[in-house]
Amino acid sequence: AYSTYITVMPNVVGEVYFDTVTNLTFVILIGRYLEGMFRHQALSATKRLMELQPRVATVLQDGEEQIIPIRGIKLGDHVLIKPGYKVPVDGIVLEGHSAVDESMISGESVPVSKTVGAKVTSGTVNTNGALLVEVSTTLQNTTLAKIIRLVEEAQSSKAPIQRLADTIVPWFVLVTLLSAAVTFFIW
Repeated sequence: AYSTYITVMPNVVGEVYFDTVTNLTFVILIGRYLEGMFRHQALSATKRLMELQPRVATVLQDGEEQIIPIRGIKLGDHVLIKPGYKVPVDGIVLEGHSAVDESMISGESVPVSKTVGAKVTSGTVNTNGALLVEVSTTLQNTTLAKIIRLVEEAQSSKAPIQRLADTIVPWFVLVTLLSAAVTFFIW
């Protein structure tokens, strides 16, 4: 308003500060752009984690294979995991021998051998042999579900410095505006 007044009034001499407004707007817009970009990257990371979970599983019921949605799997069910398929839930191997690619959990690229009594984790990939697995955890308590939940919590929570800034900024703006007003009227 001051810069506009100086510009419009022909007899008034003074400095104009349009560049400050432009710089402030630029910094705010860049901050919002970066925040949006990072939020989008975090959401796509969560989506990629969710894609590790298969949608259906082969469950043995009364000696017959039935393909059911993983939401229908209950504790104690026996799940058949064929070669090349993803492990749908956490469980314990009852029958079979295979190597399981656990790189999504451990980062290790070499498949881990699994035999009777070994634990398997949801989202990992059975590479070469069939496994019969007894479900040991519910879908919402699998290792993969916990990882997804932790990533979502990390995305939604604020860092301590950000919380501090959020509480200080309104007061800082108020003090700055009051100081500017007092300075203007004294000057």
